[in-house]
Amino acid sequence: MKSLNKQLLIVVILLFFASNVLSQVYNSGYQNVVNQTSQTNITTNLNQFEALGLKRRGNPGLQNTFNWLKNKYLSYGYSESQIQTYTYTYSGSTEVCENLEVTKIGTLYPTTFIIICGHYDTIAGSGTNDNGSGVVSILEAARLLQNIPTEYSIKFVNFSGEEDGLKGSQHYVSNVVNATNPKMNIRLVFNLDEVGGVSGMVNNTITCERDNSTPTTNNAASNTFTNQLINCVELYTSLNTFLSYAYASDYMPFQSNNEVITGFFETNETTHKHTATDLLVNMDPVYNFNVAKATVAAALHFAIANTSTLLQDEFNNDFQVSFFPNPTKEILNINTGKLPLGKYNFSLIDVNGKTVFNTTIDNKNPIEQINIGNFSDGIYIGIIENDSQLIRKKIVIK
Repeated sequence: MKSLNKQLLIVVILLFFASNVLSQVYNSGYQNVVNQTSQTNITTNLNQFEALGLKRRGNPGLQNTFNWLKNKYLSYGYSESQIQTYTYTYSGSTEVCENLEVTKIGTLYPTTFIIICGHYDTIAGSGTNDNGSGVVSILEAARLLQNIPTEYSIKFVNFSGEEDGLKGSQHYVSNVVNATNPKMNIRLVFNLDEVGGVSGMVNNTITCERDNSTPTTNNAASNTFTNQLINCVELYTSLNTFLSYAYASDYMPFQSNNEVITGFFETNETTHKHTATDLLVNMDPVYNFNVAKATVAAALHFAIANTSTLLQDEFNNDFQVSFFPNPTKEILNINTGKLPLGKYNFSLIDVNGKTVFNTTIDNKNPIEQINIGNFSDGIYIGIIENDSQLIRKKIVIK
C-alpha cells in the first residue's frame, strides 16, 4: 500500500512538473506591447472602413478598400517589397479580385510562417463588423509588431471573396501556399472574422475556435494552439474565453489543406451581418479594442517575439535585412526587409578582402536568391548597398 501511494505521489509530482513546464508564462515585455494597442486607432479605422461602403466584386469599394489597406501597412513602416498582391477571378466573372499579403521575415525560422488573416470584402453594405472588426484588429497587430524581431515569419493576409464562398483564401492556398517550391511551411493560421460585439450588450467574452473537421490529422495541433490562444487572452486582457469549433471562414481552405488553424469570433453574435445595418453604431468598439489586444498578444506568442530594446535596435538598424540559411551551401536567401524598392548591389567578400562575387538585385520580392554553390567553404562578408544604404553581414559557406 505504501509502495502504491509512493508511485501515485511520483506520478502527481511529474504531472505537476509537466503542466508547469508546458504552461505559458506571463511575459511583461509582451504586456508592454499589448498595452500600446490604441482604442483611437481601432475606432478611427472602423469609421474609415465603414466610409468605404460596399466591398464586393465589381464594386469600386472593394478596390478602394484594398488601396486603403495597402496604404495603412506602408504608413506603419512596411516596405513595398514586403507587400504582395495576388489577383484572381471566379464564378465565370471577369471582375478581378485581390488578396493582400504583408510578409515579415523571422530571425530564427525565416521559412516557417504564422499567417494572421481575415477577409475585407462584404456582401451588403459596409460590413463594419463582418469583417471590418477583424481587419482593424489585424492592422493593429501589424502596426505593433512591425519593429519587433520574431523567431517565426509572419504573413498578414487580407482576403477578398470570402462572402462568395471563401474564394480568396482558396485561391491563396492553391496558388501561393501549394505553388511555392518547396510548399510554404505554415506553423499556424490564425483567422479573425466578426469580432466587433453587439451594442448594448455585455461583450466580455471572445470565442476561440479549434479544428474539429476532416482531415483529422491536424486537429490535435489545432487544439493545442487554440488552448495557447485562450491562455494569451486570459494572460494579457480582461476578456473571458469560450471554446468552440471552426467553420465557414477563411481558415477552412487551409484546414482542408491539412494546415493547423485557430481563430477568433465574437461570442455575442450580431443580427446585422450581411445587411446594410452592419454599422459601427450597432457594434461595441471597446470590445473590438480588447479583441485587438488579444490579437497582438497571440501574434507575439505564436511568432515568439523578442521585446528586448537592444535586440530591436540591432534588428532595425540594418533595415531588418537578413541572410539565410547561414551557414549555407548552395542557395543564399536575402531578406530585403524594409529596404526601399530599387536596385541594389550585392557583393561577397572573402577573408582576404577580395570580392569573389558581385551582382545587382532588384528587391521586388521579400526574398531574393543567390546561388553560391561554386564558392569554397569559409567565412565571407555579404554586402548590400546602393547610393544611400550599406549593410554588411557575416556569411558562412560550408
